[in-house]
Amino acid sequence: MPKIDELTLAKELIRFPTITPNDSGIMKFLEKKLKNLGFKTKILEFREKNLKPVKNIYARFGKLNPNFCYAGHLDVVPPGNIDHWTVNPFKPSIKKGHLIGRGAIDMKSSVASFIAAVNNFLNKNKNFKGSISLLITGDEEGIAVNGTKKVVEFLKKKKEKIDFCLVGEPTNPEKLGEMIKIGRRGSLTGHLTIHGIQGHVAYPHRANNPSNCLINILKKLKDIKFDKGTKNFQPTNLEVTKININNKADNVIPGSAHASFNIRFNNKHTSTSLKKKINKIISDFTKRNKCKFEMNYVVSGESFLSKPNHVTYMIKNIVKKNTKITPKLSTTGGTSDARFIRKISPCLEFGLVGKTMHKVDEAVSLKDLKKLTKIYTDILENYFK
Repeated sequence: MPKIDELTLAKELIRFPTITPNDSGIMKFLEKKLKNLGFKTKILEFREKNLKPVKNIYARFGKLNPNFCYAGHLDVVPPGNIDHWTVNPFKPSIKKGHLIGRGAIDMKSSVASFIAAVNNFLNKNKNFKGSISLLITGDEEGIAVNGTKKVVEFLKKKKEKIDFCLVGEPTNPEKLGEMIKIGRRGSLTGHLTIHGIQGHVAYPHRANNPSNCLINILKKLKDIKFDKGTKNFQPTNLEVTKININNKADNVIPGSAHASFNIRFNNKHTSTSLKKKINKIISDFTKRNKCKFEMNYVVSGESFLSKPNHVTYMIKNIVKKNTKITPKLSTTGGTSDARFIRKISPCLEFGLVGKTMHKVDEAVSLKDLKKLTKIYTDILENYFK
């Protein structure tokens, strides 16, 4: 069996400019690597109307249960202004003990570490009782329509059982070993349009300025005290993200005004319950002020909590043993593809340190990269004991 080095593989993966949803040939490259290790692979391409197709891969070594799955993504966010980078973001370089390149943290290096860990494990455990699978998507950094969500639906139809899933997202704030994610808050975005009556600014009684209504509604929404948080979740919060009045004249009261907001919510709420609450506030206010409104919502995911089990605590102990840090079981941060996977399998997230993800000169510590491979190897050794 070929020897796989996590650093070499991370460099190879970073060289593919896989800005969502561009595949750039990376799934075929990964498929070849996994086949060489003995995996049976399937590249799954999904498409939706008006969206570019996305390639994903599901690979499995062995047929027996239990099936331990690693999930991750190979798509990356745009590099921004390349002139601000000290290296070409898709020509990885090593400086001061760090590998620099887009995806070095989020999350090509983690994928490389897990594959290296599988290689290490299989070289020592050729006849282990169970199977190892990988679910890798190319649609995590975008709207996530044709990625893990569709792969999970495919696996359900095929009655493919996953007994536990480790998602390799960068979970640690400052140091490797600080944090394991066992859940995430939900995310609900609202796009609000208020319709008034356009008119001359000198004759406000002949118009109805929607901006007044919009500003007051946003203040009312922002002042909502949704909850105080829970044992496992921080409080729900709403943030206004956009305000737009497309008015090209200073002496005209606009006919409409627009705003967007995002709510990150814990498991005291659902997207449905929040929509009802928000809609009532807006409806009551616009009626009183003789305005009309339009409201569109986008739900990125519901809040969820994967109740810790013996595998969770096994992984926690391995992280502590390798890093000398006791990891916190947390639900902080944004959304991840764990929101889809948890529908078919218990799961948790553990990966690299996220300080430089999405930034210029995104970089992973070579020591952390090597240590993560050791952690992933130990997890496989202990899981299949």
